[in-house]
Amino acid sequence: MNYILTNLDILNFFIMAMGVGVAILGITIIFNSSMTKESKKYFSLFLLFLILYIGPHMIRMVIVGHPGTAMRVALNLVVFCEYFATAFMPTMIILLINNIAFDQQQSSRFIRWYLWIVISVHCILTVVAHFTHLYYYFDESNIYHRSSLYILSNVTVFLIILQGIAVLIHYRNKFRPDVYVALWLYMIAPLIGMILQSVYSGVKWIVFATVMASAYMFVVITSDFNKKYVTQSMEKSRIESELTLATRIQESMLPSLFPAFPERPEFDLYASMNPAKEVGGDFYDFFMVDEDHLALIIADVSGKGIPGAMFMMFSKNIIANNVMLGKNPAKALADANAAICKNNAEDMFVTVWLGILEISTGKLTCSNGGHEYPFFKQNGEFARYKDEHGFSVGWFEDSEYTEYEIKLSPGDRIFVYTDGVPEATNGSGDMYGTERTLAVLNRDRDASCEKLLKDIWEDVGVFVGEAEQFDDLTMLALEYRG
Repeated sequence: MNYILTNLDILNFFIMAMGVGVAILGITIIFNSSMTKESKKYFSLFLLFLILYIGPHMIRMVIVGHPGTAMRVALNLVVFCEYFATAFMPTMIILLINNIAFDQQQSSRFIRWYLWIVISVHCILTVVAHFTHLYYYFDESNIYHRSSLYILSNVTVFLIILQGIAVLIHYRNKFRPDVYVALWLYMIAPLIGMILQSVYSGVKWIVFATVMASAYMFVVITSDFNKKYVTQSMEKSRIESELTLATRIQESMLPSLFPAFPERPEFDLYASMNPAKEVGGDFYDFFMVDEDHLALIIADVSGKGIPGAMFMMFSKNIIANNVMLGKNPAKALADANAAICKNNAEDMFVTVWLGILEISTGKLTCSNGGHEYPFFKQNGEFARYKDEHGFSVGWFEDSEYTEYEIKLSPGDRIFVYTDGVPEATNGSGDMYGTERTLAVLNRDRDASCEKLLKDIWEDVGVFVGEAEQFDDLTMLALEYRG
């Protein structure tokens, strides 16, 4: 006996086709929306389970009543898919709610454990029902019938929906009112459908209520994400504009015109700073203290980004002002340290190498406040000079600093840098190191100061490859010509 579609069957078929269409359209839109990756995953899984729930209904309506073993196998398969998917739909929405709310507390872990336990029970019962006619069976004519214990098929679904209601109450302050209402409607829609279907079973009210609530929820949540995306885009644009301005301000604070002193043939120098972020915490400086003294400074602030840049400008001015007062390097660092410590609520600090070159004699007086060891080229080759370190500036208020002298001859060079050079890291976690730095310096030891710095920068880039730059790379080189 073949089953004949009635007007109610056509109506039900239309309802289910609409549900499948909403799910397919939803998946397409979600993958092109501004949702987070996790939210896309849970919402897409929900819509896939919606298709897995509604699609078999449609197939069953078309093929039910057709005789044959193959048809019976097909009917059992599609009905199994219906029952299997029912509990997974609210589960995915609860996980989506958790994800949107960004709650990492114990309650969130409890929710996940509860869901997986109930879902496991649901899957076991669905498999048992498939082989024992616990929920449904087909008669000799392949007509679908519910078993007397059919009500058991709704127990796990009901438990998950109750959990969903509890989750919504728990997260009631996490959502906009329209999103909160849409989620509530989805949770109670199947319950309303059950009541209506128990009164009048001709129309598949549970399917209808689920489809309508799902469509409404989809529209509201994607709209909410898009509104957030627009707001976040505007905020991001504002922040980017401010960072661009901060970058320009920072760049203007560092000497950037080269050759720096074209009227002074006694020396040549070049410096560069490549921040890891839009603005950096490293800085360099050089300036004439008087007609016969050139100050050289390179430093590394303990922070990055905007805070590091602000502290960098504050520190740079204090150190430079102390040098311009005619103080020797050790005294300049000590007084700068005392001034910075008095106005350092955030406990930031800066490592500094400071050198003052007496141009007429080649005498270089230096002091090191916790900074990297410099490289000097004397006797034809660069070598690392392990000078005595004092504490970083801004660390201890009463810090004292020592100084040392290096006699430069014509052709001698200085190379100073921040730790972003030796600590540049490749994808394997290996650091660039001082040995590679020294090798590059000596590879073309007679090149101009500008070329030396560019050689180091390029070699670091080759070594690091595609790995992210985590620290600022700042370098300064000077050649004394006498």
